[in-house]
Parts: sequence; C-alpha cells; structure tokens
Amino acid sequence: MPKYVIEREIPNVGNLTPEQLKDVANKSCDVLRKMGPEIQWKHSYVTDNKIYCVYIAPNEEMIREHADKGGFPANKISVVSEIIDPVTAE
Repeated sequence: MPKYVIEREIPNVGNLTPEQLKDVANKSCDVLRKMGPEIQWKHSYVTDNKIYCVYIAPNEEMIREHADKGGFPANKISVVSEIIDPVTAE
C-alpha cells in the first residue's frame, strides 16, 4: 500500500503544549477509527510552523478525506517512492 508524507502548514504549531498536541493526536485517531483500517497514521514531525505526517493509505483521496473530517490542512501530499538510510550506502 502506498506511503505518503503530508505537509500541514499550521502557524506556531511548534509552540503547542504537550496537552494540546495530545488533543490533536486524539482528533486524528478518532477520525481514523471511523474511516477504517485502510488508512494508518505512522508518525509525525512537528516543526515551528508545520507538521509532516507519514501515512499509509490506498490513495490520496483518502488522505484528503481524513484531513477534511479532522479539520487539518493537507497543503502538500507526496507519495514516498523509496526509503533510504545509512544502510543504503553499504
């Protein structure tokens, strides 16, 4: 199943408290449970003004549906073609 990186532009998101981030994560998980097991949230990276999320889903439309239902922006959705790491260089 395809893996996606979603770029979410959220001003000052890096200043959210742990409790606020927990609320955001809970909202995402609630929407995912209602959508079913085809879409999975793997993890996210929070920066100053963006969140980069890694998801597995059958298509981009499902990623957009999750964003719409959760009230999250999905400013850019990119399909991951490969994953490399230091082991790739060996």
